[in-house]
Amino acid sequence: MNSTVSLRNYSMAIGLILIWLFFSFATDNFLSSRNLSLLSIELAITATLALGMLLVLLPGYIDLSVGSGVGLIGGIATVLIFHYEWNAVAAMLTGLAVAVGLWCLMGSIITKQRVPAFIITLGGLLVFKGLFWKVIQSETVPVTAGDSANAMSLTTTYYLPETAGFILLAIVTAFLIRGKLRERAQRAAYGFEVEPKRHSFLKVFVAFQVMLLCTLIMNQYRGIPLSVVILGAVAFGVFLLTRHTRFGRYLYAIGGNKEAAVLSGIPVDKVVITAYAILGGIVALSGFMQTAYSGNSTTTIGNLMELDAIAACVIGGTSLAGGRGNVLGVLVGALIMASLLNGMTLMSVDPSDKFIARGLVLAVAVWLDVYLSRKK
Repeated sequence: MNSTVSLRNYSMAIGLILIWLFFSFATDNFLSSRNLSLLSIELAITATLALGMLLVLLPGYIDLSVGSGVGLIGGIATVLIFHYEWNAVAAMLTGLAVAVGLWCLMGSIITKQRVPAFIITLGGLLVFKGLFWKVIQSETVPVTAGDSANAMSLTTTYYLPETAGFILLAIVTAFLIRGKLRERAQRAAYGFEVEPKRHSFLKVFVAFQVMLLCTLIMNQYRGIPLSVVILGAVAFGVFLLTRHTRFGRYLYAIGGNKEAAVLSGIPVDKVVITAYAILGGIVALSGFMQTAYSGNSTTTIGNLMELDAIAACVIGGTSLAGGRGNVLGVLVGALIMASLLNGMTLMSVDPSDKFIARGLVLAVAVWLDVYLSRKK
């Protein structure tokens, strides 16, 4: 199994490197600080939504409505800000409450009424899309009123000052070191095998080098985008939730064997509903960022984002059958998808060819996942 996981991880890394090499030669500015900064914002939106999708894929469920939800929740906040002159924070909190309520309702129907998640969320996709168009009256609604900025638009327009970026890097590195030392101590205390110190050092050192390089590149443009900080906070929260809480262990247990989970006394329905509720909150956050990045709320916001989120998870090694997946894999999968779309945009690739490329990447990722799973 370890060799299979390693091969899957290497295949993701190799695929990402090849994509970056291709676009760096095919375009003049793919590796420019400006484009990489924009790429990081696109990554933040896709990856944030994908991390929410991970929470429902782990127990073996799915959600096809998140793309329409992104448009609907972003549209609600935008209309409240622009047409009703609400405070941006109040509008976003309202959108968040609506999202959590809607996804709790879907989770309850799926678990209590035993309706397949595919059907309920497919219905949600259509219902939310229709509601979204009604909310914005099928018009284009600006994110900001006039030239005044608000908290919603700042999610993708604000950049950390250079000094703040380096301070954030130091804080994250300190957390990595502390986390690695704590992990080693816990494994030793329970009598588990502890990896060699040099391996732990190399992991932290490589992570630090990558983050330092990203910080230096982004500081050459405007600094670290706030959306990247938001992604980091969401990723850290989902990592803690899935790896260091009872709730996270329940998610993996349900996805691994639902019947065994029930017999073990795990409150399956409650866990699944909670997973959908958290996904709803993340959908709201993604909706705010996507709408702010677009500059307005229009009928195309959120189109096919559910497929990008699912693709990021699958490419990152998450099983559609449940029971397998992690935050790092989702981030790498999202980076592959974001890099692919960004590079094709720079090359002025026809939209129809973009769909073909995205579909092929998803199909190959699923095939590779099935192939490697058979070799266990």
